[in-house]
Amino acid sequence: MDLGLIIALALALGYAATNGLQDAANAIATLVATRAATPFQAILLASVFNLIGPLLVGAAVADTIAGIVTVSPDEAVMVIGAGIAAAVAWNLITWRLGLPSSASHALVGGLVGAALLQGGVDAVQWGGMDGLHPVGVFGSLIALAISPVLGAGAALLVIRGLRRLARRATRRWDSVTSNGQWVTSAALAFSHGANDAQKSVGVIAALLLAGGQTDSLETPVWVIPACSIALTAGTALGGWRIIRTVGQRIYPITSVDGLASQSASAGVILGASFFGAPTSTTQVVASSVVGIGGGRRRWRHVNWETVKAMGIAWVVTLPASAILAMAIYACLLWLT
Repeated sequence: MDLGLIIALALALGYAATNGLQDAANAIATLVATRAATPFQAILLASVFNLIGPLLVGAAVADTIAGIVTVSPDEAVMVIGAGIAAAVAWNLITWRLGLPSSASHALVGGLVGAALLQGGVDAVQWGGMDGLHPVGVFGSLIALAISPVLGAGAALLVIRGLRRLARRATRRWDSVTSNGQWVTSAALAFSHGANDAQKSVGVIAALLLAGGQTDSLETPVWVIPACSIALTAGTALGGWRIIRTVGQRIYPITSVDGLASQSASAGVILGASFFGAPTSTTQVVASSVVGIGGGRRRWRHVNWETVKAMGIAWVVTLPASAILAMAIYACLLWLT
């Protein structure tokens, strides 16, 4: 295994860790914000279910991500490596600013940018939709665009349903919703692991194939747990900036709001995972919190300045990561 491939594999695991800084933190944001669990308890919960998710759900999302770049094997390691490096850099920049960006958009943008510079439009699998299964760049972007809308809509419906139940509830309702968040947060961490860890798995599969270490996109046994552990480590090391933004700065959520947000987000992300549709946990969870405000008919209580800043970060992520990848790939060419 040559040095370039080793560095690219390390970057893929680094991407999983920065994904944890961004996306995995959202799996426990409302759980911590509503004080249903301590930060340590929430991290432990996320750690377990982030690991279980990709082991049980399958590799449909990994296959989608692995099929984005269509360059020759001789060029693939450098192209994919540059794309991952750009995604890692962008994730770190937005994390430092406390902006919930989309690690998924950053990865897609990075891969596309590096591939375009190397081989033009033919080096990218543009794709589309094969029924309900996304293919290539356009398929991935369609899934990434639709999922936040579904998250907001689902949360709006769930919170209205829970509010109707609460009309007949006893004093035990608060403890029921608080404890229920443990279940829904676990489900959200599970669905996040099933979707987001598989993105790193897909990238590693493509790298191993290009580097001649495997004969297909099937990954060795160690890849899934390694990506899951890296994902969880990112949350533990620094996801709190994002947790504060999602849990406190969009809308002042309560325990029942957290329950609605987590259950709606988990349903959307897990459903997408079975169809091989990459989603952004950040976007789905943040949109679901906005949906909570709508479900309570309190749109004016939503912090639209925070929402605007997040929206700008989401829109800018794809072109910014693509440009970063082009610059990194150009530097690598110059160095070699």
